Amino acid sequence: MAGRLYGLGIGPGDPELLTLKAKRILEEVDLICTPQSSKDKRSVALDIVEEVVDCQGRVKYFFFPMTKDKLKLNQAWDKAAEEIIELLKLDQDVAFITLGDPLLYSTYIYILERVRGKEFEVETVPGITSINACSARLNLPLAEGREKVLIIPAAYDCDDLEEILTSYENVVLMKVSKNYEEIVNLLEKLDLVENGVFISRCGQEKEFISRNLRSLIGEKIDYLSMIIVKRHFKFDS
Repeated sequence: MAGRLYGLGIGPGDPELLTLKAKRILEEVDLICTPQSSKDKRSVALDIVEEVVDCQGRVKYFFFPMTKDKLKLNQAWDKAAEEIIELLKLDQDVAFITLGDPLLYSTYIYILERVRGKEFEVETVPGITSINACSARLNLPLAEGREKVLIIPAAYDCDDLEEILTSYENVVLMKVSKNYEEIVNLLEKLDLVENGVFISRCGQEKEFISRNLRSLIGEKIDYLSMIIVKRHFKFDS
């Protein structure tokens, strides 16, 4: 017998948004694997899980560097997958936890690619994304009727952002911390700065919402932040 790998989406931050299925699996598995971007920082995902599940003695940390260096990233993903495979061979059931949904901009995707197709069973359990949580927190539809909506990881590339903002009625810009001022300046240029709302750490203790995008220029922007832009809707400051 071999163990089973579970990819668990634990939601955006509010422990009450953890699904019943994810909670049951977390209680049953032999080991809970959690990603870390820095060895001296706590895992946000694990902090959420620990509010509802006793994880004592069942946690394994994997360090994934915050870098664009493909070699370093692949080395980290390979190492994590190899260690998980060894655990599965020992008949250990393993849960790999991730914020939001495990198949949307998640580290789990790279683990899945390396484990899938081998002799192990893999089950992916969806979670509530930060996008859906932010939309609900604001009582704001992401799209309606025949409107188009686009999700873009703004942390990586803004080169085609002007075309995107003029082509889609609704745009979700994820992880805007790196390019925040550039994004706001572009929204100003397109007369869309009042059509955007900023939200960071939705559902968590440090949740922050602002409808005045200009006021945050020069401030430290949290990595877990997004801007939702709605071309046909202006937000009150």
